[in-house]
Amino acid sequence: MSLTFTQKSAAAWSLIAALMALLLWLLAAVLTPFVVAAVLAYALTPLVKRLHLFGRGHVPRVLVVLVVEVLFILCVLGLLLLLVPILVKELPQMREQVPLALDRLNAISQPWLSQFGVKLSLDVAGIKAFALKYMSANAEDGLSSVLSSLKLGGSVAFALIGNAVLIPVALFYLLMDWDGFVQRVLELVPPRLRGSYDSFTSEADAVLGQYLRGQLLVMLLLAVYYSLGLSLFGLDLAWPIGIFTGLAVFVPYVGFGLGLVLAGLAGMLQFAVLKTVVMVAVVYGLGQTLEGFFLTPRLVGERIGLHPLAVIFALMSFGQLFGFVGVLIALPASAVLLVAIRRLRSGYIASHLYRGNARP
Repeated sequence: MSLTFTQKSAAAWSLIAALMALLLWLLAAVLTPFVVAAVLAYALTPLVKRLHLFGRGHVPRVLVVLVVEVLFILCVLGLLLLLVPILVKELPQMREQVPLALDRLNAISQPWLSQFGVKLSLDVAGIKAFALKYMSANAEDGLSSVLSSLKLGGSVAFALIGNAVLIPVALFYLLMDWDGFVQRVLELVPPRLRGSYDSFTSEADAVLGQYLRGQLLVMLLLAVYYSLGLSLFGLDLAWPIGIFTGLAVFVPYVGFGLGLVLAGLAGMLQFAVLKTVVMVAVVYGLGQTLEGFFLTPRLVGERIGLHPLAVIFALMSFGQLFGFVGVLIALPASAVLLVAIRRLRSGYIASHLYRGNARP
């Protein structure tokens, strides 16, 4: 049985796709920093080009790239440094409030449990001593515990440090020669497919641009919402916690969870337990509802043409397949897949397979 040219081409491309998928799966851990750097380079390249054009070619590209990358790193560090005033204020308060909270918990729990025939006596003195020991530890103790944990999980620590160094380096080289990398990829596309390839990449680029603008708008709106919501309850650390929560939602679930924990701790140290529970439930409950059912589906999902259920499915699927990095790239990758699916659907509708005996 001889195969037609179309069948041979389909078989060849299928084999190439299978081999690439296998290679990606085998080298997933190694490719992670390069994938992250490539996503960042794609997002930052338009800014590099605009600044380079603004300088009218008189400013070297290497200087423009360094400025853009340093600004990006400073933004990331600024987001992390929002945690500093929170921790600086909360830790001393925890040393003061934890003993009192344990006494109140013991006084409340014993009479309540005795009604059900449960006799429970907390070793309040021992718990307080244990808590105060670790909350009052000096920097040397903290450093020694960190070093010991690094020895236990050396491979994990090495991977984190390696990625922290490798991602900026890879990002620098990608930003320096992004057009060159794109051109080398373009040279691999057969000339007869160049038109379809250019059309596909142009549509995917437009969809990804809409995604990035929508995601940035969601982050800014949520930062304002959480800051104002916590301020209305009178939380002293409302603005750093609110801004951190809003900007960190770029990492789904993780950013929201960290913000919720920080707000809960700050509330417990400043308010009564009931007010803290109400504050967290109202502000973060409404915030999650606002983000999950309105902002992300409307400003991100609708901009790239994804249904809200597709957004949720994409986050869960990519997270299951690729872990934490999969969650980060879920929506951008889904946007590209959406373009491919649209074209496959159009081709299928116009095909002889769909139309049956009727020729397209």
